[in-house]
Amino acid sequence: MGFDASYTATAAKWLALVTAVWVQAISGNNYTFSNYSDALKTLMNLTQLQLNNLSVAKDVGKAFGLLAGLASDRIPTPVILLIGSIEGLVGYGAQWLVVSEKVKPLAYWQMCIFLCMGGNSTTWMNTAVLVTCIRNFRRNRGPVSGILKGYVGLSTAIFTDLCTALFNDNSSSFLIMLATVPLAVCLIAVFFLRETPPAATAAEEEEETKYFNVFNVVAVVVALYLLGYDFFPNKSKAFSLTFSTILIVLLASPLAIPVYSYIKSWNLRLLKTEPDVEEQVVEPLLASEETAAENKKEEEAAEESAVAMVEVKRRPNLGEEHTISEALKTVDFWILFVSFLCGVGTGLAVMNNMGQIGLALGYADVSIFVSLTSIWGFFGRIISGSVSEYFIKKAGTPRPLWNAASQIIMAVGYILMALAVPGSLYIGSIVVGICYGVRLAITVPTASELFGLKYYGLIYNILVLNLPLGSFLFSGLLAGYLYDAQATPTPGGGNTCVGAHCYGLVFIIMSIACLVGFCLDIVLSVRTKKIYTKIYGNRKSKKSLAGSGNQ
Repeated sequence: MGFDASYTATAAKWLALVTAVWVQAISGNNYTFSNYSDALKTLMNLTQLQLNNLSVAKDVGKAFGLLAGLASDRIPTPVILLIGSIEGLVGYGAQWLVVSEKVKPLAYWQMCIFLCMGGNSTTWMNTAVLVTCIRNFRRNRGPVSGILKGYVGLSTAIFTDLCTALFNDNSSSFLIMLATVPLAVCLIAVFFLRETPPAATAAEEEEETKYFNVFNVVAVVVALYLLGYDFFPNKSKAFSLTFSTILIVLLASPLAIPVYSYIKSWNLRLLKTEPDVEEQVVEPLLASEETAAENKKEEEAAEESAVAMVEVKRRPNLGEEHTISEALKTVDFWILFVSFLCGVGTGLAVMNNMGQIGLALGYADVSIFVSLTSIWGFFGRIISGSVSEYFIKKAGTPRPLWNAASQIIMAVGYILMALAVPGSLYIGSIVVGICYGVRLAITVPTASELFGLKYYGLIYNILVLNLPLGSFLFSGLLAGYLYDAQATPTPGGGNTCVGAHCYGLVFIIMSIACLVGFCLDIVLSVRTKKIYTKIYGNRKSKKSLAGSGNQ
C-alpha cells in the first residue's frame, strides 16, 4: 500500500509541475501592455504621462498581491487559482470592451481600476504556482524557479505570436485572449496543482534533476520556435495556423514526464517480489527495548531544550525560518528589496514604454521587440536558475552574485539604448529581457533560502511590491515626465516625440540605478556567503553518505 501511494504521489508531483508550467505560460499578461497601449492612447486621447500612469495602475495591482500571500496558507490552491483567473476575466474583459469600441471609452479612473484588476490577477496565479512548486521541489529550488519564471517570460511572446498568427496583431483580439485563455487554463490546473511530499533521498533528488533537464530542453525548443517565427517573412494564413497548432503541441508535450514517471513506478511495482519472513525481521526485540529507552532520553532532552528556548527566545539566523516581522527587521531583506527594485523597476519601464520607444526611434511595428524581450527573458530565467543551483552544489557560490552580474550587463544595455546606435533597440531588448529574467529567477529561491519556506508566500509578495513601486518611479514619473518634456502636442489632445532625445536621459538615469543595484548585490553576496557554504556542505555530506550506503 505504501508503494502504491509512493508512485502515485511521484506522478502527481510532476503532473502538478506540468500544470504549473501551463499557468505560468499564460500569466505574463502584465508584460503585454505595449501591444495595445497605442490603441488606448489614441481612443482616449492621452498624453504619454497619462498612458504611463495607466501602466502604473496595472502594476499597482501587484501591490495587492499581499492578499494572495496572506491567503496562500489559509485558502486551498484551487480557490487561489480561480480568484486570479476570474479577476483577470473582468479586468481584461473591460479593456477589451473599450478597445473593440463595444462601449464608449470609460472614465480614466475606471480604466485605472480595471487595469489594476488585470495586474492583480496574475499575483494569485503566481503565488499558487510558486508556493506549491517550491515546497514540492525544495531541494531543487533554483531549477524549478528558473523553469516557472522562464515560462512567465515566454508568455508574452506566446500571446503576441499567437495573436499575430491568428488575428494579425488586432488589439481587441489580443485583449480577449488575455481575458479568456488564463481562465481556461486555470480551470484545468485546479484539479492537478497541489502539494506533494518533496524528495527525501539523494537518488530522488538526482531523478528530479534529470526530469528538470527534460523540462529545460522542451522550454528551449519552444523559445527557439517562437524566435524563428518572429523573423520569418511573409507568413501566410496556412503557415500561421500550422505554427499555432505546433506551438500548442509543444506546450502540451511535458505531459510525457508524469506519464513516464507513473509507468516506470508501476513496472517497478510489478517486478517487486514479496520478501521472505527472515528478511522482514530486521532487528531483535532487545534492540527495540534499547531504542525505546533512547527515545525516552531524547524526549526528556527535547523537553529541557524547549524550556530553555522559552526562557531565551533568540532572533533566527539567516537560513532559518523567519516570521514576516523577523524578516522585515533584517538588513539583508532590505538589501534584497532595494536591489530588486533597481533591476525590475528599470526593466518594467522599458517593457511598459516599448511601444513609444520604438515609435520614437522610427519603428512602426514594435511587436518584434516585445517578443524579443519576452523570449530572451525566458533564457535569462531558465539558465540562471539552473546555473546558480549548479554552482551552489559545486562550490557554494552565493546566489545573489548572479543578480550583481545581471545589473552590470543591464546598465550597459541602457547606455547602448541611450546612444541610439543602429540596431541598439534590438540589442537593448535582448539585454533587458535576459537581465530582467535573471533578476526574477534568482530572487525567488534566494528569499526562500534566507528566510525559510513557512511564510514564503507572503515574503515573496512583499518583494513583488517592487513591481508597482518600480513602475511608478521609473515608468510613471521618470519616463512619463521626461518624454512629455520633449514631446510636441497633437491635434485633439495627446502628444508625440520622435528621436533619440525622447528617452536618452531616461536610459542614463536607469543605468545609474543598475549600478546602485550592483553594489547592493555584492554586499548581499558577502553577507550570505556563510549560508551558501553551509548549504553546499550539507548537500556534499548527504551525497557522500548516500554513496557510502550504496557500497
